[in-house]
Amino acid sequence: QVLLVESGGGSVQAGGSLRLSCAGKGLTYSTYCMGWFRQAPGKERDWIAGINNGRTSYIDSVKGRFTISKDNAKNTLYLEINSLKPEDTAMYYCAADTSSARCVRRMYIYWGQGTQVTVST
Repeated sequence: QVLLVESGGGSVQAGGSLRLSCAGKGLTYSTYCMGWFRQAPGKERDWIAGINNGRTSYIDSVKGRFTISKDNAKNTLYLEINSLKPEDTAMYYCAADTSSARCVRRMYIYWGQGTQVTVST
């Protein structure tokens, strides 16, 4: 059984930083492509970053502020978030899949339950 568990969210002031983690069980991170999504209140869940065969990609609004990385030995995915803005407030989810084709289309089979990030002015 695959299990993804996010952590590291919290309440921070604008300009602050957080590092989100996504720990996995039942899967080998080295063989999976992974991504981060976020969902703000009243909005759809949006893809924000992905890592696939060592290559990273980001939505334009987070480029230069967010960094996705993966530690295969620890089976953990990370999202380093800097220069936080109030509009970054959302529930953040990690996702994983074995198919690069699905990952490129931002479609993932496995999902975590999310970690909340709240940014205040």
